[in-house]
Amino acid sequence: MRRAMRCVVLWAASLLGSVTAALSPSAWADPPVPAPRAPGAPVPAVGRAWPVGIRPPVVRGWEPPATVYGPGHRGVDLAAPAGSAVRAVAAGRVSFAGPVAGHGVVSVELAGTDLRTTYEPVRPSVRKGAEVAAGGVVGRLEPGSHCGTTACVHWGLLRGAAYLDPLSLLPPWLLRTGPSRLLPVLDVPPPG
Repeated sequence: MRRAMRCVVLWAASLLGSVTAALSPSAWADPPVPAPRAPGAPVPAVGRAWPVGIRPPVVRGWEPPATVYGPGHRGVDLAAPAGSAVRAVAAGRVSFAGPVAGHGVVSVELAGTDLRTTYEPVRPSVRKGAEVAAGGVVGRLEPGSHCGTTACVHWGLLRGAAYLDPLSLLPPWLLRTGPSRLLPVLDVPPPG
């Protein structure tokens, strides 16, 4: 009987402490928001491949919002046929692969950086925790998209909670669209 009474007293004290904590003003305050890194912090050009195709058309570019919840476009939309392979732009570890709001999403934390890329709508072919190489397939572009009649992959880049322009991951040689130049081949005997 004494033991049961002691358990009831301990339980009541625990419950009273929980209720008191829940009713305190600090419990109702908004959680602290982590300070984002300086917006001007450079993005290293660690990308080694486009997410789809070779220099795919940009259907909609990056339009940074003026406020956290303001209008804008927090990534770039790249045109590609439905079913196209979606590739990791740089080496990293898959931090998420699954559905979000009815669309498949793959998110990759880029090795050696504090950056994370996202791709959607994608049918994932990788699992959370998988290591991916630059150019490694992370899934297939799902049909139907927010780009109207054109299928497209939405490619995003984040540093913490701050959205950045994903095209800044690509080095200049991947962004150039100028004509190819033939260079001389030296020390190779002529045919025949």
